[in-house]
Amino acid sequence: MARFELKLPKMGESVAEATITSWLKEVGDTIELDDAVVEIATDKVDSEVPSEVEGTLIEILFEKDDVVSVGETIAVIEIEGEDSNKEEQIITALPNKVKEVEKTIEKAIEIVATPIAKTSDSGKFYSPLVRNIAQKEGVTLSELESIIGSGKDQRVTKEDILSYIENRGVASNETKIETPVKTEVATKVDAPKKAAKPTVKAVPVSVNGEDEIIEMSRMGKLVAKHMVDSVQTSAHVQSFIEIDVTNIVKWRNKVKDAFLKREGEKLTFTPIFMQAVATTIKKYPLINIAVKGDSIIKKKNINLGMAAALPGGNLIVPVIKNADQLNLVGMTKSVNDLANRARNNALKPDEIQDGTYTVTNVGGFGSIMGTPIINQPQVAILALGAIRKVPAVIETNEGDFIGIRQKMIVSHSYDHRVVNGALGGMFIKTLKEILESWDVNQDF
Repeated sequence: MARFELKLPKMGESVAEATITSWLKEVGDTIELDDAVVEIATDKVDSEVPSEVEGTLIEILFEKDDVVSVGETIAVIEIEGEDSNKEEQIITALPNKVKEVEKTIEKAIEIVATPIAKTSDSGKFYSPLVRNIAQKEGVTLSELESIIGSGKDQRVTKEDILSYIENRGVASNETKIETPVKTEVATKVDAPKKAAKPTVKAVPVSVNGEDEIIEMSRMGKLVAKHMVDSVQTSAHVQSFIEIDVTNIVKWRNKVKDAFLKREGEKLTFTPIFMQAVATTIKKYPLINIAVKGDSIIKKKNINLGMAAALPGGNLIVPVIKNADQLNLVGMTKSVNDLANRARNNALKPDEIQDGTYTVTNVGGFGSIMGTPIINQPQVAILALGAIRKVPAVIETNEGDFIGIRQKMIVSHSYDHRVVNGALGGMFIKTLKEILESWDVNQDF
């Protein structure tokens, strides 16, 4: 029999790990091709990991709520295969990683002679990832026992042990080692490390008996971290511009019934604006970039992220790939399809990755403008305000007069490290020109 290693798939360029939320199969279950084996969650999407083979699930390597890195083996499936006199063959989706895994295991064995048990004598559970890090870094079981974890039931997470390794120097300096050092391995384990960095204390929050304490959801915590990281990474600057969309409103009201009858899709304002944004990006390709260290990555494809609200109050950003190649009908179908499946939690991992620019519609909640936070690693995001009837000065050959116009305010947040005010301002000025020149007599 042969064995297949089921690995955590890549789910986007900014996604390095995921949380196991539920195992859909148990050890001993028969697995069919494309059967969902496990549910996972990231800060962007909840998804299922399907099996690439048929066989029997013989080993589960991570528990529920464990955090797993992309590319790690999460389960082993036994499949039909020819017997061999050699050691049992391991079939993997990434063959070139096998040797690296073997070297890692050998190195861990050399560093720590006695492996750390999955469950300690005190009943504490340690995930395979935590145990591997402990073995590589020379952290003893007694040290692990002393760590108060931030996970469920004070379970030690990846972040907990990495923080401990970085800051354990003080404890090592103050603790007298009573057990004689027998090997070089033990010396490495118990040797004092660098001094701990001072930690920033959180501001205390007073709670009285009338207050309700609500624990943040898993996705809520991940989104919060993503937002804070973005603000700390990018130098956010905003530009605002008012756009007269009277012609667009008139045109949509005129054609929306015929559009629905012919295409079977409702025509909203979103695909019209998304198409205009894609056209504008083609004129200003340096807004379609990412920053990597001291380098700028100029993206070839224009992949528009479309922020969508979820029923639970969180946001998700499905991506329209190669948006500049779609006509209005194609853009409408893509927008409606992704929005519907986002609300039903039915997006695939590859549909929320590789975005190069994001658009969010704050007008859907009645806001006339907003200052959106950039979706890393992108460098800009556009917020569409509510369309309102407002009095406006209308210029004609016979003179100026006051009339009622349909207008909206567009907010453009961009990373001032790489996008200067001229580029950020010209971008929305061009967008304004494209939308205000809309032909009310055009077809769709």
